[in-house]
Amino acid sequence: MIQRIQTLFLLLVAIAMIGATLTPIWLQVSPMQNQTMEMTAWQTSILELPQENISSQESNIYIGILCLLAAALAIYSLLQYKNRKKQLMLNMINALLMGLTLGLTVFTSYKANETFNPTVSGAFVLGFYCIIFALIMNLIANRFIRKDEMLIRSVDRIR
Repeated sequence: MIQRIQTLFLLLVAIAMIGATLTPIWLQVSPMQNQTMEMTAWQTSILELPQENISSQESNIYIGILCLLAAALAIYSLLQYKNRKKQLMLNMINALLMGLTLGLTVFTSYKANETFNPTVSGAFVLGFYCIIFALIMNLIANRFIRKDEMLIRSVDRIR
């Protein structure tokens, strides 16, 4: 049934992963405060602060693609409500995918920090926390799907 609680959690996973592609993930300001480095799911940019002109840009398209893939997998899993075992498998794959996205995000921000200003670390912002939120919502959805599956099995035993 589509009105189960795990449907809401899977919808939140998809919304959070799409939100991660639309918002900045990591920010850092140079020590002289004349430049800022901003990392999104699609690119890492160095901006000159007074005019906000882009002085350097590097592609992170792999993070954006992984985020969109995780969102699509969550929506597909949401539509597989009749087959709970398949839904569990899809959510486990999605958890691995989101874990990979989180790892690549941290690695990319670490590498960007080394090139921009290695003495001070940047700050993770909303996009990063969207990925973490999606991972937690995916785990909660798995818990409720497993709970439904155990309930169905126990009812089948009684008959």
